[in-house]
Amino acid sequence: MRHSVTILTETALRQLVPLDMVAVDCIENAFAALATKLVAMPPILRLDIPEHRGEVDVKTAYVPGIDHFAIKISPGFFDNPKLGLPSTNGMMVVLSSTTGLVEALLLDNGYLTDVRTAAAGAVAAKHLARTDAQTAAIIGAGMQARMQLQSLTLVRPVAKALVWARDPAKAEIFADEMTPQLGIPIKAAQSIAEATGGADIVVTTTPADQPLLRARDVDKGTHITAMGSDAEHKNEIAPDLIEAAYYVADRLSQTRKLGELHHSPLSGHDFPELGQIIAGLADGRSNAAQITLADLTGTGIQDTAIAALALSRARDAGAGQQFTL
Repeated sequence: MRHSVTILTETALRQLVPLDMVAVDCIENAFAALATKLVAMPPILRLDIPEHRGEVDVKTAYVPGIDHFAIKISPGFFDNPKLGLPSTNGMMVVLSSTTGLVEALLLDNGYLTDVRTAAAGAVAAKHLARTDAQTAAIIGAGMQARMQLQSLTLVRPVAKALVWARDPAKAEIFADEMTPQLGIPIKAAQSIAEATGGADIVVTTTPADQPLLRARDVDKGTHITAMGSDAEHKNEIAPDLIEAAYYVADRLSQTRKLGELHHSPLSGHDFPELGQIIAGLADGRSNAAQITLADLTGTGIQDTAIAALALSRARDAGAGQQFTL
């Protein structure tokens, strides 16, 4: 019996799966499924290559009712920009939930991960940030920083933004390029405190291994999305800010090991997950003055969800190359 596998390149996937509300809704539904369905999601398989500041994560999940599941291979080598190479890349293998046969290879170079991560940030802001949030602060100036800001504009009336990066030149480039792209004024800040002072939403997007954001840097009523920490050694948020905030995990078992919660004395406490808030099983923001913090480590269910969306759209459009086994 011959079996056909669809091969989709990054170019095709960028056209099929833009960062829009469909992608946000896809990831929102994945979070809700994690809280309400018998999802099979094993712990992340991780390989560290410290001499090259490299790491490789393998994530997967099966969601009842979805015809496919994805296994994602996601390398991050953070010295690559010095070589003129992107710091992240990767691919997804999509398999049939019925037969286990490989259905597609998504050669996205990490693009789908970027989309689903940015969409997760939008979902967190949608459910935790104040509805009148207008000022954003972005910590970091890489690709994910850009996409996080873009995704925020889909769910909140963001009217201006500030960006801080360790390299001030990168923050200036970010501001210069993103201002016309999003049609809002964006300014490069000289310090984290300058960026976050007066901000309604703060997003941290760095691979920092020492805290960048502390309780003193955040005003009352602020929502923080911390998405940089996805390994034991990474840490963007100081423990005093976790203590001061209403803390929400994407997956509590993961954030205790890999996220910001890993570095907190409160790591053994129970906290709500974002999917539980979406599904109405836990409370979200309680008042306008509350500081909220979403700790996003990235979950395999997000990868399966975005891969299923990509494959569905590809088949509807007749996109991709067919390889017969």
